[in-house]
Amino acid sequence: MKALILVGGFGTRLRPLTLSFPKPLVDFANKPMILHQIEALKAIGVSEVVLAINYQPEVMLNFLKDFETKLGIKITCSQETEPLGTAGPLALARDKLIDDSGEPFFVLNSDVISEYPLKEMIEFHKAHGGEASIMVTKVDEPSKYGVVVMEESTGKVEKFVEKPKLFVGNKINAGIYLLNPSVLDRIELRPTSIEKEVFPKIAAEKKLYAMVLPGFWMDIGQPRDYITGLRLYLDSLRKKSSSNLATGAHIVGNVLVDETAKIGEGCLIGPDVAIGPGCVVESGVRLSRCTVMRGVRIKKHACISSSIIGWHSTVGQWARVENMTILGEDVHVSDEIYSNGGVVLPHKEIKSSILKPEIVM
Repeated sequence: MKALILVGGFGTRLRPLTLSFPKPLVDFANKPMILHQIEALKAIGVSEVVLAINYQPEVMLNFLKDFETKLGIKITCSQETEPLGTAGPLALARDKLIDDSGEPFFVLNSDVISEYPLKEMIEFHKAHGGEASIMVTKVDEPSKYGVVVMEESTGKVEKFVEKPKLFVGNKINAGIYLLNPSVLDRIELRPTSIEKEVFPKIAAEKKLYAMVLPGFWMDIGQPRDYITGLRLYLDSLRKKSSSNLATGAHIVGNVLVDETAKIGEGCLIGPDVAIGPGCVVESGVRLSRCTVMRGVRIKKHACISSSIIGWHSTVGQWARVENMTILGEDVHVSDEIYSNGGVVLPHKEIKSSILKPEIVM
């Protein structure tokens, strides 16, 4: 089987992190976002993954070459010269996706994190015999999304309602699809949307089915959702394989710590924290609801909550970093500084406090 991952553009909503790496390579729970998906695809027998990309393909490919051999899966790129939306890239990658087997192929949105029940999705797809399957997830506020209206018993999709004013349902497109090769005949090579143009036509012919995603789901394409996504991911890890999570008197709730990270005396860490490789957390530090990426140093008695600390940054002694502060790569926060929602671009030194959310160039 094959799979296409829609990688797309610049990742502007996750800047300043995406100024250093393409978004799919930004770490989430101590590994690049896209690796969560590639590993899940490999686990159910996908042999080739095609990345649909219009930005920095060299960086992506060089990085993923290592994983090709480690995971034993073929990874190729299909490069757009102009943004083609969510369906155009399928037409562009047509020759890579179609072979003689006639097997369906997966399409995944690269920002989505979930438990990826792909094996169940294949069984669902084969059972209903339609042309395409989509995953849907239940949300509390459907009015922000495109809602999928479906027959409960069979999963047959009736229609899509974009940002409904009145309640029509609470299931939204989760960005994970399984499509028969014939779907490619419906897509022209131009900028086009699979959600708005392709799926509604298949639904009108009663050949589109939706499966409700068990477990959690999050689009982690922006900082607030990234932090929420980490909490959901660690919750799910706790249920499945809690041996991967840190334990000890200094740990509260779910915490993921890379084995090469060093943590000092008298710290309090958690809940919902990921600490990456080579990090140094000095004594008396308090961390909650945050991600600390590779090579970061957090000095004595600093306090960090609801924030993302980019690669190789340092946070000074007694500093307080909170409220969706995002430090880009190699940012240095001086001792006793307060950051309230500062968004700091790479290679910057912060010598005075950031009292209200702002971007620091």
